[in-house]
Amino acid sequence: SVHFIATDPQTGAMVAACNFTNIVRGIFQACHLGYSVDHARQGQGLMHEVAQAGIGYMFETQGLHRIMANHLPANVRSEQLLRRLGFEREGYARAYLKIAGKWEDHVLNALVRPES
Repeated sequence: SVHFIATDPQTGAMVAACNFTNIVRGIFQACHLGYSVDHARQGQGLMHEVAQAGIGYMFETQGLHRIMANHLPANVRSEQLLRRLGFEREGYARAYLKIAGKWEDHVLNALVRPES
């Protein structure tokens, strides 16, 4: 996995995280993207900036071909972020992850390296 964080320049507190996990090499060359941003910082473009930098690193430096990211169907902010980053919807997974004791559906998205 590869992890990126953004910190508040005044306090040093972490305000956003962008994680690339489940990296698979060989013929797949792919990973999963996860992210979170401090509630007070949502809607300010911070997550887009951090994720965009991370995606560039994963494609250019790590040489990956595909990055996958999933979101809850009701999470409009995540959907909008992924669209702005160039992700495309690829499917819908029922009962995909168990969150707070409940199996939740997810929308499946992916970004393929543009020059591939």
